[in-house]
Amino acid sequence: EIAGQVTDTIVKHVAATDETSTVNIPITIPSNSIGLQGAKLASVEIDYEILVAACDAVDVIINKVTRGLNTAVAVVAVQAFSYDTGHDTAAERYTVEQHRMKCTLTNPIWIDDDEYVLVELTLNKAATTQVDIISAVANYTLRA
Repeated sequence: EIAGQVTDTIVKHVAATDETSTVNIPITIPSNSIGLQGAKLASVEIDYEILVAACDAVDVIINKVTRGLNTAVAVVAVQAFSYDTGHDTAAERYTVEQHRMKCTLTNPIWIDDDEYVLVELTLNKAATTQVDIISAVANYTLRA
């Protein structure tokens, strides 16, 4: 983490190297052990900036992870989603500029207290590309 381009902000900075980098973003929202209560995740917005040179590709995977019990492993389920109209083509996602990309789940999901969500942002960078991950915002419905 480093100071952001805007005063008094911090970002996850991905340095310039010709490589593929993966940044996992935990989405923390209220959960509940009772069905159809807690939070129903509808979408995630990721703010990022590509600096100096365009990426070769920028892609997202949204994973719902069910925690394993003692001696059991976690189970990962990839969630279907669509990109907003400003990021629904590859070229729109990897251009040099400030991005606010919204990923809307095809089927919004209730988050049980044994589950969590990880957004995987994969950046295939050119040699001089730098990326700042600024924030991620969850859009959800809360029911008590």
